[in-house]
Amino acid sequence: PATRRIPRSAPAREDEARLAARRVLEDHHRRGVALVPSGEWGTRVLNAFRQELQAGGGELLAVGQIDTTRTDWAAPITEVLRISDSTARWHRLESVLGTKLQFEPRRRGDIEFIFSPAQANIERLLRPQLRFHYAGDIATYATSDAFEPDVHANDDLDGLIFPDMPWMLGGDLADAVHAATRDAWPTGGPYRGRLFAFGFDAFRLAQALRHAPVTGEITIDGLTGRLSLDNEHRVRRELLWAQLHEGGVRLLPPAAQ
Repeated sequence: PATRRIPRSAPAREDEARLAARRVLEDHHRRGVALVPSGEWGTRVLNAFRQELQAGGGELLAVGQIDTTRTDWAAPITEVLRISDSTARWHRLESVLGTKLQFEPRRRGDIEFIFSPAQANIERLLRPQLRFHYAGDIATYATSDAFEPDVHANDDLDGLIFPDMPWMLGGDLADAVHAATRDAWPTGGPYRGRLFAFGFDAFRLAQALRHAPVTGEITIDGLTGRLSLDNEHRVRRELLWAQLHEGGVRLLPPAAQ
């Protein structure tokens, strides 16, 4: 009998970065900037996002790196938004005219999106600083790392757009399983633990593989997303998209292709 290769999972965060780039393009944005944590994680996520964005005809105008050991990121924010250029022009004009001028800094006007992947504790500090620097109205995309299922933890993230699994965002299956686990563990249980969702779907995927045709064509609507196998027998996930609004989650419709 024919044998099947054991499914392998592609690096999750790079996959989410590519997914974010496709969502940006599908939302009809082409030109934008990125603010990413300095270090190896941020570099990998940025490279995946940039590659997918450019392949679809998009362009990253500027990239700023965030030092996660600090809490004030005015320097990289004002640099990518070119607010520092605006301030420099103001000082030059005052110098030429020899008088004090009223001034309100302006960000560059050609930015259609911001990509800001980061952990939730970083994102909660970054988002208010973007608003302070006149960028709160720009569509801002992140990865699922930014989201925690706690209304009090997301007050500062209003407007942030991100992908995540149904287990975290809700849905018929997720709500039914959550109710069942609550009944099974009245004093605890996996409230919204991501590892529980992966274990749940891994079991269902194993069961499906046992009864699948030799071609290995499998599609499962699971807690971690819509699962399928690609041509190399790697597990692919389609996530849901959501936007934070007044501390709560608002599911977004699929992007127009």
